[in-house]
Amino acid sequence: MPESRQDRLTAPVIKALGLHLLVLLLLFVSFSTAPQFEPAKPIVQATLVQLNSKSPATTQTDQKIAGEAERTAAQRHEAEELQRQQEKQQQEQEAARRAAAEQERQAAAATAAAKAAEDKAAEERRQAEQVERQKAEEAKRKADAAKKLAEEEAAKKAAEEAAKRKAAEEEAKRKEEEARRRAAEEKRKADEAAKKAEADRVARLKREQEEAKAKALADLLASETQYQRAQADQVGDEVAASYDDVIRRYVSEQWRRPPTARNGMVVEVRISMLPSGDITDAVILRSSGDAGFDQSALQAVRNVGRIPEMQQLSRESPATFDRLYRQRTLRFKPEDLAF
Repeated sequence: MPESRQDRLTAPVIKALGLHLLVLLLLFVSFSTAPQFEPAKPIVQATLVQLNSKSPATTQTDQKIAGEAERTAAQRHEAEELQRQQEKQQQEQEAARRAAAEQERQAAAATAAAKAAEDKAAEERRQAEQVERQKAEEAKRKADAAKKLAEEEAAKKAAEEAAKRKAAEEEAKRKEEEARRRAAEEKRKADEAAKKAEADRVARLKREQEEAKAKALADLLASETQYQRAQADQVGDEVAASYDDVIRRYVSEQWRRPPTARNGMVVEVRISMLPSGDITDAVILRSSGDAGFDQSALQAVRNVGRIPEMQQLSRESPATFDRLYRQRTLRFKPEDLAF
């Protein structure tokens, strides 16, 4: 559209320029071909005087004067004609000049009009370009907005997909954790059931062992009186029984009942002492069958450390101390120690 308008404006401009060139060419030709006139001679005016009497000389003179007058009149006429021609030529030149000026003015006006048309076309072209630029910017803005909207939609969709994936992963993780927890709970229950079964088995075995020990203890208790009496018979008095009670009292003060100790258990411990009553050694000669009770009795003897009453026995009856308490085997039962 702008290019066709420019083509239409270019044709008048070319025509105006051609017209200016033609006028200038005509003026140049008219000035170069204008006739050159000789300078006008001065006009001689003569006054004829009529005389009443004419002589031949006068007549000749008159004729001569008349000839001169005619020549003068002819010259004057010629000068006037020349002047008229010059004035006409000047008028023609002035008219040509005015025509040229008019043509130049018209050409200038045409040029101005052409320039105005060109400026208008340029302005229209600029406006059209601005409109096109605005349209392009608007189209670009819309395209950018559409692109941004598409990106936002894509980002939103991606975020939703990521959220769904995360939710699915968390759900799967939760289910896996729940399954693992259930498996752990089932395993715990199975372990507890197995532990309970084992504990029941161990308790049953312990009951059976305790029952067997109780039976054995009953058998031992039946012979305990005979055992103590036999020892008393050996020394010939009740000294051994009384000092044994002293030792049991000291050991009982240091004894801590273990969880596995049961009434009816019996452990035999051999004690080595000095005449000062210091316990130098303690060893288990016969186990009760329960390591916890055996060690508790042995540790209690060792914790006593010294029995001062033995010093009196060693002073009063060294032979009896050396025979009975230099090394003494005692039986310890939970019910005897728990005074």
